Amino acid sequence: MSDTSAPNGSPAGSPLLSAAESEKMQAAFKDIAERSQKLLKDFSERYQAEGPQAPDPLRLTQTFMDFTAKMIADPAKLVQAQMELWQQYMRLWQVTTQRMMGQKVEPVAEPAKGDKRFNDPAWKDEVVFDYLKQSYLLTARWLQGTVKDVDGVDAKTAQKVEFYARQFMDAMSPSNFAMTNPQVVKATVESKGENLIKGLQNLLTDFERGKGKLAIRQTDMDAFKVGGNVATSPGKVVYQNKLMQLIQYAPRTEQVYSVPLLIVPPWINKFYILDLKPENSFIKWATEAGYTVFVISWVNPDKELTKLVFEDYMKLGPLAALDAIEKATGQRQASAIGYCIGGTLMATTLAYMAARNDDRIVACTFFTAQVDFTEPGELGVFIDEDQLAGIEEMMAKKGYLEGTEMATTFNMLRANDLIWSFVVNNYLMGKDPFPFDLLFWNADATRMPAAMHVYYLRNMYQNNLLVRPGGIVLDNTPIDLRKISIPTYIQAGKDDHIAPARSVYKATQLFSGPVRFMLAGSGHIAGVVNPPRAKKYQHWLNDTAKNPPTLAEWQAGAVEHPGSWWNDWDKWLSEKSGPKVPARVPGDGGLPALEDAPGSYVKVRLIE
Repeated sequence: MSDTSAPNGSPAGSPLLSAAESEKMQAAFKDIAERSQKLLKDFSERYQAEGPQAPDPLRLTQTFMDFTAKMIADPAKLVQAQMELWQQYMRLWQVTTQRMMGQKVEPVAEPAKGDKRFNDPAWKDEVVFDYLKQSYLLTARWLQGTVKDVDGVDAKTAQKVEFYARQFMDAMSPSNFAMTNPQVVKATVESKGENLIKGLQNLLTDFERGKGKLAIRQTDMDAFKVGGNVATSPGKVVYQNKLMQLIQYAPRTEQVYSVPLLIVPPWINKFYILDLKPENSFIKWATEAGYTVFVISWVNPDKELTKLVFEDYMKLGPLAALDAIEKATGQRQASAIGYCIGGTLMATTLAYMAARNDDRIVACTFFTAQVDFTEPGELGVFIDEDQLAGIEEMMAKKGYLEGTEMATTFNMLRANDLIWSFVVNNYLMGKDPFPFDLLFWNADATRMPAAMHVYYLRNMYQNNLLVRPGGIVLDNTPIDLRKISIPTYIQAGKDDHIAPARSVYKATQLFSGPVRFMLAGSGHIAGVVNPPRAKKYQHWLNDTAKNPPTLAEWQAGAVEHPGSWWNDWDKWLSEKSGPKVPARVPGDGGLPALEDAPGSYVKVRLIE
C-alpha cells in the first residue's frame, strides 16, 4: 500500500507547515490545553459549591409547550404552512439549477436592508453560498411568519415566542458556522487554520474574563481608561453618599446661567455615555453653552447595598443632589435631565415633590424615558410572572443581579450586531475586536440591587402602577404624575428598541404642565448623543398648542429638521435658566472638592 502522507506527516494535498509555523501551532495547542484544563477544574469546583444551574433559566419550556399545543391543534393549517415552505424550497432549487447552467435568474430571497451578515460578495457570487443564504432566509421568514399565525395565542405569549424564535434563527445563520461562512473558509485556507486556533484562544480568554461564563469582548478593553481617554471633562466630586457621587463640572464660559443643571443618568449603565470623548460629549457641550452642570455618578452596588429600594434611589439620588447643589452654588432651584430609567426616577421624584409643594426643579428634560409601560417594546418579553420569578431566584443567591445579565438582555435585542458579529470576528476569524469607545461603555456593566430591581420590574413594567394616581407610594406619599406642572422637554428616538418612541410619547398625555415633545432620528444612544457639529440624523418638531393623543397623530403634523436637536433644547432650557452670573468653580462654593472627576464610583468594573 502506498504512503498517502506528506513528508511532514500531514495528509496529502493539505497545506505544508514550515518548521516555524509548526512550532507556533504546537505552542498554541499547548496554551489551549493548559487553559482548558484550568477552566474545567474551576467549573468542577464551582459546580460542587453551587450545584447544577437551572436547565431553563428563562422558564420558556412551558410557554413553548403551550404554544406548540395550539399550533398542532389545527393540523390542516400546519400542513398548509409546511407545503408553502416546500414550494419555496422547490422554487429555490429550480432557480439555483438554472444559475448553475449559466442562466441569469432573480433571487428567491434577499437579505433585509442593513443585514450585514451577508455583505461579503461570495454570498451572492458563489452559487453554493448563495443557495445556503437563500435557504436560510426562506426558513427564517417562514418560521417567523408561522409563529405569528397561530390562533388562540394571547398577544403577550405571541410576542414572547416570536422574540425567542428569532433568537434561535439568528443563532442558526450560516454566517455563524466555519464551514458555511465564505469569509471564514477563505481565512482558514489562507492562514492554514491559524484563524481557528487564534479564535479558540479568544474563546478561552472570554471564558476566563467571565469566570467560567462566556463574556464576549465587543471591543479592545485595554484601549480605554475611564478618566483617561473616556469621561475626561474636567470637574470635581463635591458630594457623595453610599449610593452616588455628585460631580460638578468646570465652567467653560466666563458667565453661566444662574439656575444649575442636574443630570440623572440610568443606573443600569454608567453616566459617561454623555462624556465619551470631547467631540461628542453632551456634558462638555452643555458647559460650553453656559450651564453649571452637575451629574450623578451611581455606585456599582455590591452585597452591602442589596437592601436598597426604589425610594432610596430617589432620596439618596436626585433629592440629595438638590440639597448638595444648593450648598455648592447658593442657588435653591435647578433644572434637571433624566435619561432612560433615570427619567422614570425623575418623573417619580417630580410627582413626589409636587405632592410636598417642593418647587426646587423649575424644568425637566427626559431622554428616552418611559413612565407609561403599556407598550414597553421588546423588553416586555422578559416581563411575565415566570421570567420575573426566575430573575428573583437568580438575584436571591447574591442579593443583586449581575451586570452581565442585564448586558446580555440588551444585546439580545440586537443579537446579530451585538452578539453574533463578534462570535464570527473573534472566534471564527480569529481577530481581536476593534477599539470602540461606545462598545467599551456598553461592556462596563453595573449590578442591580435585588429589592430595587424587583420593585421596578413588577410595579413599572409588569403592573404599570406609575400611571395610576396613588398606584405607587414612596415615603408615605402617593405618586400622581398628573401633578407635574413644570415645563418638560421629552426626547424620543425614532428607532429606539429599548424605550420605543410611541411608549415615551405617552408622557405627553400625563404631565399637566407645558410639554415640548421632540422625535430624534436613530435610537436609544445615537438619538441622544448627536452633537450639532456631527451634522448627522435629523429631528422632528410639532409646534401645535396641544400634543395630540398618539404619536402617529403628532407625526402627521410634525416638521423634519436636519441634524441635531441639541440647539432646540438649549433654546428651550436657556429661557428657563435665569440670568447670567459669574462662572462657578467646583470646590470654591459651599462644598469642598472631594476628588477629581469622574470620581471613584464610576471606576469600579465587574469585568476587565
